[in-house]
Amino acid sequence: MFPIAFHPVFKYPVPEGHRFPMDKYELLPLQLLREGIAEESDFFSPEPIDMPPVYAAHDRAYADRFVAGMLSRQEMRRIGFEQTPTLVERELRIARGTLDGALKAFEAGIAFNIAGGTHHASRDAGEGFCMINDQAVAAQYLVDHGKAGKVLIADLDVHQGNGTADIFANEPRVFTFSMHAKNNYPFRKKKSDLDVELPDRIDDNAYLALLRETFPNLIERVKPDFIFYQAGVDILATDKLGRLSCTIDGCRQRDEIVLQTAYRLGIPVQCSMGGGYSPHIKTIIEAHANTYRVAKQL
Repeated sequence: MFPIAFHPVFKYPVPEGHRFPMDKYELLPLQLLREGIAEESDFFSPEPIDMPPVYAAHDRAYADRFVAGMLSRQEMRRIGFEQTPTLVERELRIARGTLDGALKAFEAGIAFNIAGGTHHASRDAGEGFCMINDQAVAAQYLVDHGKAGKVLIADLDVHQGNGTADIFANEPRVFTFSMHAKNNYPFRKKKSDLDVELPDRIDDNAYLALLRETFPNLIERVKPDFIFYQAGVDILATDKLGRLSCTIDGCRQRDEIVLQTAYRLGIPVQCSMGGGYSPHIKTIIEAHANTYRVAKQL
């Protein structure tokens, strides 16, 4: 099977009516177990990450202030969560889960994090529910420790991976690719190595045709040794924070394009789940579970 990072702290308590669907972090593992997509032994519980890998991707002063609970009220408003020690523990465990998963993926072929995909966290700031950029921390670790010579971060969340683009603006060993809604958050975009901006209400056919044209050619050009996949399901037409018109099946075909390409070429993948804000939690779980179903089929 494949390794899956999970810890109960991933479901962080938020006020009733909060737009972030924390329940998915509890329900998705149950769905995977119920269907037999994963077994109990596939899940691993990450410890909080040590700080040196975090410092490699983030400004040390920012990271230390976050861990110490010293971000300003304005900074926390920009992030969207209440600042607590539990939130710090959550972020550090998520980052460790992605890093450990990436290392496990060299043997397993693919590894997952039930949470993660915190791509709005930039080098010296958090925003949009993101404080520590889990895939950026892990990618920097791989190239710094000689685990990979070239890493691709493929971000297919509906929102641009602005924080990831910021962190790797001057890091040639990590190639950042973001395919996102042009007119959606963040409204001040950063420059990824490749940005594909999508018009509002693009449907499955147009979305998938563009990805089929772009992704295999990108792999051929970049020739990565490792892929981080941000598999946000907020590209769905039902998503409250998206602006696209993809179906659940279209979202599944997106996963197939990415994961089949990596599998065919023997490139290991770490997958973090990213965003998803459809009004019905069942829709979010179904779309996320499809990513695991595709991996199991491969």
